[in-house]
Amino acid sequence: METLMLGLLAETSIHPGSGRGLGVVDLPVAREAATDYPVLASSGLKGALRDKARSDSEIDRGSSFGKQDAAGELLISDGRLLLLPVRSLTTSYRWVTCPHLIERYSRDLARAGLRFDVPGTSVGRRSVLSTPASGKDALFLEERQFSISGEPSAELVKVLGQAILHEETRERLGTQLAVLHDDDFAWFARYGLSISARNVLDETTKQSKNLWYEETLPPDTVMYTLIAGRNGRGLGVVDQLFSDGNSYLQVGGNETVGQGWFAVKVIHAGRAGNP
Repeated sequence: METLMLGLLAETSIHPGSGRGLGVVDLPVAREAATDYPVLASSGLKGALRDKARSDSEIDRGSSFGKQDAAGELLISDGRLLLLPVRSLTTSYRWVTCPHLIERYSRDLARAGLRFDVPGTSVGRRSVLSTPASGKDALFLEERQFSISGEPSAELVKVLGQAILHEETRERLGTQLAVLHDDDFAWFARYGLSISARNVLDETTKQSKNLWYEETLPPDTVMYTLIAGRNGRGLGVVDQLFSDGNSYLQVGGNETVGQGWFAVKVIHAGRAGNP
């Protein structure tokens, strides 16, 4: 089955809502049940792609995305997390990932027929693989301190960069990538996202009528999804959607306040060589 990958670089805050509140957060992001990693539901991605296709009269949306009584030609996976921006107290923000995400990314690349050589990576607790900041041997991410035990390999930086559309952004990855232990990364995935207060005011008195808190993924978050074509058909639609420099997709809630925009990079197995 022919499969391609979409690399998704968040250009704005992203709110893939889960529909239920947890604690003080009224509208948390959707998360995987087992890992608690933020996730883009495949149904939401499918709807976003279908909405984008509405502006193109040459696309048969029913054939590509399905109808109530007929499945479509496109098989779309969940959007999985790859790199999470985290604030640093000692340097510019870092793109944080972990061996589990790298391993899963490698398996997904193989499933899509993308033969990239993804180096295996290991790191100890409270340690990090990252470029030192101004010669220091420690890195502060939020309020947590990590000892720098080495630097990510150039091969790893290149293969992770395949998911990023903009060349100038990929070039920064080598100096801003940080690989944490799986358990340390899980803390940032659970507790390191932005939480914003939003409000509805009375038009006359300007008093609060409805205050709520919602969680979002920060800009520069990197995710990816796999899209397969049933019976070898349908993937041309994806190329058509993101042709002529129209490489953006709105996913999730809060579109009217500018959220949900991804820069999309389309990678076919037959068009991508080893980095």
